Amino acid sequence: MESEGEFHAPGIGEFLGLPALFFADTPFEINRIILVRLLAIALMLFLFWFALRKPTRVPGRNQSIAELALGFVQVQIADQILGKDLGRRYLPLLAGLFFGILAMNITGVVPFLNISGTSIIAMPLVLGLVAYVVFIYAGIKALGPGKFFKNSLFPAGVPWPIYILLAPIEFINIFIVRPLSLALRLLLNMMVGHLLLVLCFSATNFFFFTAGGWAGLFGVGTLAFGFIFTFVEFAVYILQAYIFTLLTAVYVQQAVAEEH
Repeated sequence: MESEGEFHAPGIGEFLGLPALFFADTPFEINRIILVRLLAIALMLFLFWFALRKPTRVPGRNQSIAELALGFVQVQIADQILGKDLGRRYLPLLAGLFFGILAMNITGVVPFLNISGTSIIAMPLVLGLVAYVVFIYAGIKALGPGKFFKNSLFPAGVPWPIYILLAPIEFINIFIVRPLSLALRLLLNMMVGHLLLVLCFSATNFFFFTAGGWAGLFGVGTLAFGFIFTFVEFAVYILQAYIFTLLTAVYVQQAVAEEH
């Protein structure tokens, strides 16, 4: 639960700059958001390692849960968008994106962490860059650089004079807008969700401990909304991880297509 002070200053300041916790003024400086990211990824890797460290033909409970989670990415994203052969090739990357983003998103509702690892622009930009490099690599590997860029910038079936206008638009859309839209969609959803929770719990703190009297009844309402938004945010965390991974797969599929 955020305090009233955190609502007025640090609640917004979390997105603008954080004090160093370890290794201050060095290239290895770790602040709160970096620590949250490291903890989230470490826990995610540990859970998968623990579940799959001794795989058996008849899986136990932990192995079944891990395989079910990986199967979701494989069936609902990799195979569905890319097909079985190409999907199998890119499954490790897609699974890493999905579970990595999900792990960093969920820290937004974890007590004492209370901020998503993807709610500051650096991480969404890195993830967008990963998707960018992957779909360009996939297209060049499948078609060769010449045909990939030709398909991307000069779609078939268009009268050639139109290419004068269309090619720059396609370049901006594919090579600039795509990675930025991935990053900004993820960032803004995480920021808005965090600020809504800060608002609800800060208002609750104010009504219960500062306003007093009958105003405490409003605190009951804001507390209830805070818990409701917490569950909504959890659903949003899963959805945003899914959308980011799904769009990455779609961009790979479009990159390797013979013609757009």
